[in-house]
Amino acid sequence: MTATTPAPTVEEVEPQPRPRPKGSTGRKSPLLTVLVLLTLPYFLLPLYWLVVASTKDNADLFSSFGLWFADFNLVDNLRDVFTAQGGVFWSWIGNTALYAGVAGVGAAFLATAAGYAFAKYSFPAGTLLFSVVLGAIMVPTTALAIPTYLLFAEVDLTNTRWAVILPSLVSPFGVYLMRVYAADAVPTELMEAARVDGAGEMRIFFTVALRLLAPGFITVLLFQLVATWNNYFLPLIMLSTPSKFPLTVGLAQWQSTAAGGSGAQALFSSVITGSLVSIVPLVIAFLYLQKYWQAGLATGGVKG
Repeated sequence: MTATTPAPTVEEVEPQPRPRPKGSTGRKSPLLTVLVLLTLPYFLLPLYWLVVASTKDNADLFSSFGLWFADFNLVDNLRDVFTAQGGVFWSWIGNTALYAGVAGVGAAFLATAAGYAFAKYSFPAGTLLFSVVLGAIMVPTTALAIPTYLLFAEVDLTNTRWAVILPSLVSPFGVYLMRVYAADAVPTELMEAARVDGAGEMRIFFTVALRLLAPGFITVLLFQLVATWNNYFLPLIMLSTPSKFPLTVGLAQWQSTAAGGSGAQALFSSVITGSLVSIVPLVIAFLYLQKYWQAGLATGGVKG
């Protein structure tokens, strides 16, 4: 009669170190660190100038050194921005948040669903359709603006908020990104187990796959949020009512008025301060969502 050795408990099992990706040494590269430090001023200098210029009045903008402070007039500039033309800046902020928020969430959801379908299902012409998506990535969005305007004009959707939201729901790059991410993030065995338990395909997507694809979803949302927030040409040709303008078109209108000499003394500082205010929501969104974004990139870059 042989004695059996008891199975080790969870506490007795020593955790195994997580394997590193191939080619990773675990050490920082001094060369890459130097390159990052050299390129850092390129990205931070315009932001620094914007902050400094927002504290100046119109006279100091043209008479003082551009990269240093003069008389502090930020509070007065903010008051001028939010009260100019009957407070239309508030409408521009609300419109931009609406366009970017709806387009970001909608495009992220559609890209996630399409990428999941391309990665996990085989269907006729699937390869051809995905090739079309890849080809659409190469087409500049400005090249589609005029055809989109003509199409929307036929159905009387120009000068409406839908004219900005609907085209922004399409993200070919988001579909490609989610297709690559879903291929590894959603195990086929997990889908098979859900089918055995009686779950349908829609339930599998919404209760199983969508949770696993959340980091990629956030990544696409951030990309589309920034793209729609900074979009200028599409709302410029689609909208004609100032109360429906986003920040990009509204501030450009102020800039044109100032550069043309009409109300220049009141608008130069307002344009710059309004530009500073317009980037604050994007900074907040990145700071809040960056942990999900970084997790998505890390998970997609390491394969088991």
